[in-house]
Amino acid sequence: MNQTEFLSVVMPFKDKLYRLAKRLLVSTEEAEDATQEILLKLWSKSKAIESYNNVEAFAMTMTKNFCLDRLKSKQAGNLKLVHSNYADGQTSLQKEVEAKDSVDWVQKIMEDLPEQQKLVLQLRDVEEYDFDEIADLLDMKPTAVRVALSRARKTVREKLLQKHSYGIG
Repeated sequence: MNQTEFLSVVMPFKDKLYRLAKRLLVSTEEAEDATQEILLKLWSKSKAIESYNNVEAFAMTMTKNFCLDRLKSKQAGNLKLVHSNYADGQTSLQKEVEAKDSVDWVQKIMEDLPEQQKLVLQLRDVEEYDFDEIADLLDMKPTAVRVALSRARKTVREKLLQKHSYGIG
């Protein structure tokens, strides 16, 4: 596989790799490094890539494993907490601040979810994978994926409602 073929296969899902890495590692810099590392690993396996049924699923699994290993490593203590910015020029400043606050709260709540729920929620609601793809990526049964997603959504909903009902707590 030459460079052009490799890029045509990998580039369509490069952003998904980054978003998954960002969800797991939180830090933008760490997510960029992880994505770069995965792309290098994919390039080193470019001869074998042609034999894979689903290169995207393989790359997502590599990213998940790499990020989880990174979090377990000694370097994980150095990760910085960085939140993405939410901007919408169409809304009033107050609504923009409220929306950003809600997005930040959802991100904080997601960070506190158990690892499996965090991954399922990211893959389903952000990356829009179907249940069978998530089950394959995470080596779970589709029913377990549905249960984990349901629990994750319930936790996010309850904590967000609690925050809005009782103020910052």
